Amino acid sequence: MMNLYDCAPEYIRAIHPYQPGKPISELAREIGLDERSIVKLASNENPLGMSPLALDAMIHTLHDVARYPDGNGFELKQTLSKLYAVNTDQIILGNGSNDVLDLAARIFLKPGLSAVYSQHAFAVYPLVTQAIGAKGLAVPARDFGHDLPAMLDAITPETRIVFIASPNNPTGTLSGTDELSHFMAHVPKDVLVVLDEAYYEYLPVTQRGDSISWLKQFPNLVITRTFSKIYGLAGVRVGFGLAHPDVANLMNRIRQPFNVSSLGLTGALAALQDNEFVQRSYALNRAGMLQLTDGFRKLGVEYIPSHGNFVSFRVEGDASHTRHIYQNLLLQGVIVRPLDIYDMPHHLRVTIGLESENQKFLKSLENALGESA
Repeated sequence: MMNLYDCAPEYIRAIHPYQPGKPISELAREIGLDERSIVKLASNENPLGMSPLALDAMIHTLHDVARYPDGNGFELKQTLSKLYAVNTDQIILGNGSNDVLDLAARIFLKPGLSAVYSQHAFAVYPLVTQAIGAKGLAVPARDFGHDLPAMLDAITPETRIVFIASPNNPTGTLSGTDELSHFMAHVPKDVLVVLDEAYYEYLPVTQRGDSISWLKQFPNLVITRTFSKIYGLAGVRVGFGLAHPDVANLMNRIRQPFNVSSLGLTGALAALQDNEFVQRSYALNRAGMLQLTDGFRKLGVEYIPSHGNFVSFRVEGDASHTRHIYQNLLLQGVIVRPLDIYDMPHHLRVTIGLESENQKFLKSLENALGESA
């Protein structure tokens, strides 16, 4: 007799669940370390924590959490509307920007259709595509980054979505503004382009471009951003999308009611006012990037130049050696991210932390490489 598991569609049963970075508490249980001695540099979180203004605002919201949040996110949408010069009917709020990616897939994909994304791109793109039963077309990367001309060529009559991450996680590569603009000008009008800019705020001003202005020209563009990274609100899950009103309307029709909590709405609203915290986070990240890359060069470790708040580096030898180095770092109380699921079995990714955390990582990496020599 067939069991319920077998009744689920084959494309659902074939999904490999997303694996988040190992929590500090889990590693502490596994190897008996004091949690305070463990450095987690696996999930691209802000080492400064969250905006103090956001924390204070959320504390003052706690007394009212017995009530449902504002399902339309009125105040947050009003602020985002002024900040980015878009209308409120162009905004989609999400339970993190992953939620917005999922909404796009649910609307525009179905079995028999396809999505295009790059090799080594964010693991959620193939996941949301497969969850719908659509076909994912992974285009080989160029120097670990998006090969946009090849992605354009990969589009078929069945393609309905192209996912582009800039900067890309986990490689940190950036697609140039001119290259992206050219792509948008030549992509078929019935193909939705989802431009994932989760790490946008970590870019120098000279590299940011003005993708939001393209919304007036390209109604098939959706831009996603998040409060999980530089704003430090990963735990309360708030993201948003900006789109043509017709596309935003469709996405808002199917999003879950109250998909952003009261704490998330309040925290995000306050975080947008805390420019001092954002600037401190940006400056810390720039200094930490130099600290890590200088350290890699001194250790003779190859790395991928990054535009995010993380760096992916290569471990020489076979894939099993990379896993060995990863495990050795864990034993020293340092959590980084293995990249097997990104078709990068010889690489590990490290998030930029505080100066002391970066130093502990570099020393631990030196120890691990020395022990395995």
